[in-house]
Amino acid sequence: MKFLKENWKGLLICLAIAVPSWFLGKRFPVIGGAVIAIIAGMILGLIIKEKTPFEKGVKFTSKKILQWAVILLGFGMDLGVVLKTGAQSLPIIVSTIATSLIIAFVLHKVLHIPSKISTLVGVGSSICGGSAVAATAPVIDADDDEVAQAISVIFFFNVLAALVFPYFGQVVGFDTATGEAFGIFAGTAVNDTSSVTAAASTWDAMWNLGSQTLDKAVTVKLTRTLAIIPITLVLALIRAKKNGSEGNKVCMKKVFPFFILYFIAASVITTVAVSLGVSSDFFRPIKEISKFFIVLAMAAIGFNTDIVKLVKTGGKPLAMGACCWIGITAVSLVVMHFTGTM
Repeated sequence: MKFLKENWKGLLICLAIAVPSWFLGKRFPVIGGAVIAIIAGMILGLIIKEKTPFEKGVKFTSKKILQWAVILLGFGMDLGVVLKTGAQSLPIIVSTIATSLIIAFVLHKVLHIPSKISTLVGVGSSICGGSAVAATAPVIDADDDEVAQAISVIFFFNVLAALVFPYFGQVVGFDTATGEAFGIFAGTAVNDTSSVTAAASTWDAMWNLGSQTLDKAVTVKLTRTLAIIPITLVLALIRAKKNGSEGNKVCMKKVFPFFILYFIAASVITTVAVSLGVSSDFFRPIKEISKFFIVLAMAAIGFNTDIVKLVKTGGKPLAMGACCWIGITAVSLVVMHFTGTM
């Protein structure tokens, strides 16, 4: 009862955006329900000035329901394929993370952007957007304004990637018969899980690929998300060294993305069930629920994106985010080309 009392307004407004977006996405698959939900959420967010009553429910939807969507995607995925995809994308993941962190460090020095904002934008761009920012902020002792500014920058390029990348992929010439290449690209070049799933879902809808691209992209993205752990631990050690003390202790429970373990567990269940003779069609309804959850989460992300606030916070962090985004995209394409995954 307490949960419903605190969250029902936010959940209801996200549902009000997601349900028509879901059906419109079916009607116009070239656009896709996820993208429609983001745009509708952003428009409604500009219209509704007082968001406080919806805050908790919207936050729950954008975080928890998105994680549930990812977990449900694990059903119907063979564990062997998951492990193969993670190994296949590892060189691209390492290259893009290194690129973003180097760009952020250089621009921090050249443009004199505060170090904490630079760290948050660099880590958020290179790993998993808002989740990485949230995990890194307490380690480097960033204040609320710095966190808000970094997340605004990250979310701006999240939304841009979700809208642009499926059509950019078409221009670049990714294979449209399968979701293999674009899935790897989306998983390595887009910074947040929300936009990875949105871009991948749109590609699937554009070329009638079911959930091929989505499965691939999410597996790659979850492999990339694991980088939160070593990077956060390194930042904690650097801060401790600067302070000449133990500094802030890292809480592994907060840092480790546990929903990845549930995703793997879902794939193990599928692998075992199929080996025992269960048809893969059995898991299809679960996949559909997962796709709707993604649209629901996109509605929340769009509703929460404050474009006006982003513009007001200044151009330098935004320029850094743009450079990181372009650098990651370019390096992802180059490494994919040389590794033969493009």
